[in-house]
Amino acid sequence: MDKKNFRFYYGIVIAAVGLAVFYRTPQVIEQLSTHHFFGTKLFILRICFYILGVMLVVAGGIRIFKNYK
Repeated sequence: MDKKNFRFYYGIVIAAVGLAVFYRTPQVIEQLSTHHFFGTKLFILRICFYILGVMLVVAGGIRIFKNYK
């Protein structure tokens, strides 16, 4: 496998992980709401998870786009 194909497939994996973060975030926030420490910080945690998901999807999209450029 050459470097160009590796970057393309790596971009797909990064974008898929970003989408998985979006899918999994509500379940994780629900589990964290039961802990006393995270009870007051749920809004900030939710924002951080969604920002992480956006960054992963964008990074994967950039790698895929640069492959065809």
